[in-house]
Amino acid sequence: MSKFVIRKVSSGIKFDLKATNGQVILTSEVYTTEAACRGGIASIQKNAPVAGVENQTVEGFEKVTHPKFEMYQDKAGEYRFRLKARNGEIIGVSEGYAAKASCLNGIESVQKNAPEAEIVEE
Repeated sequence: MSKFVIRKVSSGIKFDLKATNGQVILTSEVYTTEAACRGGIASIQKNAPVAGVENQTVEGFEKVTHPKFEMYQDKAGEYRFRLKARNGEIIGVSEGYAAKASCLNGIESVQKNAPEAEIVEE
């Protein structure tokens, strides 16, 4: 089963959404309080299942309204995505993927797993 893992870092609190195999598929920003961190998880659970995908890796891509996953290529050529809430704020980002198909699989995994993922503290 997938899970949100809340952990303390030097600058605050953040979470990772981990797939059943333990791979990190989404990472949050750093929050100042645990309550704010849990609010970020709730936002992912609410927005991910209904978010469209805006594929920014193609020229003349079609804009999608929020909430949405934005798929893009970074400076190193890796494919990544970020999930934006209804207000346009980034609520989670992915790791880098070598292939576009793997990035799309990551998005699908977040959409499928986030709503029912358990929340644990590290």
